[in-house]
Amino acid sequence: MCGRYTLSNPGDLIAELGAAGNPDLIIPRYNIAPTQDVPAVCVDTQGQRKLAPFRWGLIPFWANDKSVGHRMINARAETVAEKPAYRNAFGSRRCLLLADGFYEWKRERSAEGKPVRQPFHIHLTGRAPFTMAGLWEFWNQDPANPTYSCTILTTQANETVTELHERMPVILQGSARDTWLDTDSSVDELLELLVPLPSEDVELHPVSRIVNRPQNDVAACMEPVA
Repeated sequence: MCGRYTLSNPGDLIAELGAAGNPDLIIPRYNIAPTQDVPAVCVDTQGQRKLAPFRWGLIPFWANDKSVGHRMINARAETVAEKPAYRNAFGSRRCLLLADGFYEWKRERSAEGKPVRQPFHIHLTGRAPFTMAGLWEFWNQDPANPTYSCTILTTQANETVTELHERMPVILQGSARDTWLDTDSSVDELLELLVPLPSEDVELHPVSRIVNRPQNDVAACMEPVA
């Protein structure tokens, strides 16, 4: 799964994606957590790419309460085209979430022999920023407080990540980003993209357990520890 991630340095991602929007949406983030607003690139009704904020945790348009989004921070690539909660968005409301790393936890034992969950930061080799495949929805059950929300697609983990977790986010690069955002892409073309990044393209390192608290959104969250 992907339950926390980082966007400490977007680099040239916005320019590469050709997205218009408020650049103030991009600020250094070191511990992005569910229900928070996150920046993502989508295609508007005029066919233009735009950068916009979305609440992380997809709320289906038919949901009675927005709290359902707490359980929908990730969508499995294997079933996204079929599940009622995601299939409409998969067909016409796809987006790219900006990131430069994500966190996973590994069960270990402390020096005293006590069980602990050690967090790791996972990033691309070379630490370049990247984009994750996502879906978005518009929820308007509360007209006074409409919500744009999103979810991150996950796939089977590659060999590097699997020592921490069996799942990882779908990371899209190059022309795959264009295919994902293209409203004319076929289902088969889209499904072909939902595969793990090669193991040699990612690295990981242990980080401080201060990342366990979403309130701690500081650079120290992603710095390596012994």
